[in-house]
Amino acid sequence: MNYIWYFLIVISIIFGAINGRLNEVANAVFSGTELAVKIVLTLLGIMTFWLGIMKIAEKSGIVEILSKILKPAAKLIFPEIPKDSPIIGDVAMNFSANALGLANAATPMGIKAMEGMQKINIDKESASNSMCTLLAMNTAGFQLIPASVIAILAAAGAENPTEIIFPVLIVTSFSFICAIIISKIFQKIFPPQKPSEVNYDN
Repeated sequence: MNYIWYFLIVISIIFGAINGRLNEVANAVFSGTELAVKIVLTLLGIMTFWLGIMKIAEKSGIVEILSKILKPAAKLIFPEIPKDSPIIGDVAMNFSANALGLANAATPMGIKAMEGMQKINIDKESASNSMCTLLAMNTAGFQLIPASVIAILAAAGAENPTEIIFPVLIVTSFSFICAIIISKIFQKIFPPQKPSEVNYDN
């Protein structure tokens, strides 16, 4: 990626010199830098605000309540995980945190769920169906509040940056559902493994 950016910059300078418009190239560099700093500062402020709101939601137990509501669905999506396993709770917490924009909280929960899945994984050299499904769910990026996109739109001068919330909800819901469906299709091609008798706590 660095090579691509370097190539674009060099080409811009060369064509600017050929056309006698190096001053415009320099002005574009300065104006672009100014806009980048403005976007970063705006993003920092809005992200700080939303992360504070989401942290309150986490501390007040809203994330935990959502995880309890989502546990039955998690059991259906991950049938190979033993019933009443703490892995189900970790998966539900991971999804809840991601949906509320708590990426910092979602990451350790996702890692903990993956570690638990690896312990019951028969083939230690490859990812289990559960691990692939969880990865697909996280990659799909379902979000109720796209705080970072809202921040960028606000910094770029959008009149109503929050109007993307509903479209983003539709798109991320669709991608999330597709990720699960595709994962399940591949599980039919590669049958789900049965969990080995491993103590999760050890």
